[in-house]
Amino acid sequence: MVASAINEYRPDYAVPPGLVLEERLDAHGVSQAEFARRCGRSAKLISEIIAGKAPIEPKTALQFEKVLGVHASVWLGIEQEYRLHQLRAAEADEAKAASAWAESFPISELVSRGLIGNSSPAWKAVPALLSFFGVASVDAWQTKYQAGAVAFRHSPSFGSDRFALAAWLRTAELAAEKQSCSEYHKSDFFTTLSQIRGITRRPIMEAIKKSRRLCNDVGVALVLVKPFLKTRLSGAAWWPSPQRPVIALSLRHMTDDHLWFSLFHEAAHIFLHGKKDVFIDGPEGDDSGLEGQANDWAADFLIPGGDWRRFVDIGAFDQESIREFADEQGIASSIVVGRLQRNQILPWHSQNDQKVRLKWTDT
Repeated sequence: MVASAINEYRPDYAVPPGLVLEERLDAHGVSQAEFARRCGRSAKLISEIIAGKAPIEPKTALQFEKVLGVHASVWLGIEQEYRLHQLRAAEADEAKAASAWAESFPISELVSRGLIGNSSPAWKAVPALLSFFGVASVDAWQTKYQAGAVAFRHSPSFGSDRFALAAWLRTAELAAEKQSCSEYHKSDFFTTLSQIRGITRRPIMEAIKKSRRLCNDVGVALVLVKPFLKTRLSGAAWWPSPQRPVIALSLRHMTDDHLWFSLFHEAAHIFLHGKKDVFIDGPEGDDSGLEGQANDWAADFLIPGGDWRRFVDIGAFDQESIREFADEQGIASSIVVGRLQRNQILPWHSQNDQKVRLKWTDT
C-alpha cells in the first residue's frame, strides 16, 4: 500500500460571520431592522451578531436559512471556524506571552540548583516554573508576585531584577517549609536572640547550625539562600502565615559580621513591623523609615548604646582593644569591626582580618 500525503489548507484568518451576514443583507437590499423583523429576532441581537459580539446559534441559523436561503449548516460552519480561529489565536498569544515570561527568569541558575528540570527553549520551562512557584497559570503568578509586589518593602538604595528576586524568595520559602518549627512566641524569640548573640563567637558553621535550631525551637524559620545573579539584597523577613515568620539571608558580602547584622536586622522587622509586608533589605547604609528602625534595633541589640558610646569615646581601635571590648560584650570581634566601619570610624579595609570569610558549597 502506498501512502499518499494529504495537504490540508489552513488559512491564518477566518471570516467573521457578522461580515458575511452584512454582505448578504447588502446584496438583498435589506436593512438590519427589516431582517430582524423577518427573523422574529430583536434588532439588538442582529446588530451584535454583525459586530461579532454575539454568536450565531442553531435556532438563529435556521431563521437565517429561511430568510436568506443560505443553509443553516453554512452559517454554523462559518461561526465555528471563526470561534476556533479566535481560540487558536488567543492560545498562540498566551503561549508567546508565557514564553517571554519564562525567559525573564534565571532559568540556568534554577536548573543548576536543581529547582527545576532542564528546559530549553524557554517555552518548555513554563510548566516547570509554574510548579516551582506553586501556581496554576502565569496570571496567577502575576497576581501573587507582581500585583502583590506592593507588599514588598525594598531598601531604596538598591535594586534587584524582580523575576530573580521572586525566584530567590520562592527558593527561601521552599527551604523554610522543610524546617520543623515549634509554635511562635515573641518573648521566646527575644530570649533566643540573646543566646545567638553569644553564639557568634563560635566557629561559623557551628554557629549557623545552632542559630537555625534555636530559631526553629521558638517558631522562626531561618534559611540561608544563595543570591541569584541579578539580586542585590542582604536578606528578607516575612510571615507566610500569621503563626510562622521566616528570616532569609543571602550572605551577600560573605563575611560573618554582615551575616550576624543581617540576621538581627531581619529579626527587628519581625519584632517591630507588620505581618502583611515582605521586607527585602539591601545595603546597611539605608537609615530611612522602617529600615532605619531595624538598623538601630539590630545595632543596639548586638552592642548596647551606652557601652558603644563609652568604647568609641576611648578612641582605641587597634586589634587588641577591639578584641577586649568584644570579649566584654560576649560577641565576635568581627561584629565590632563591622559597626566601626559602618559608622565610618574605621575605613572599610581596616581590621578585616578579624572577620571570617564565608563561601557557598554544593553540600
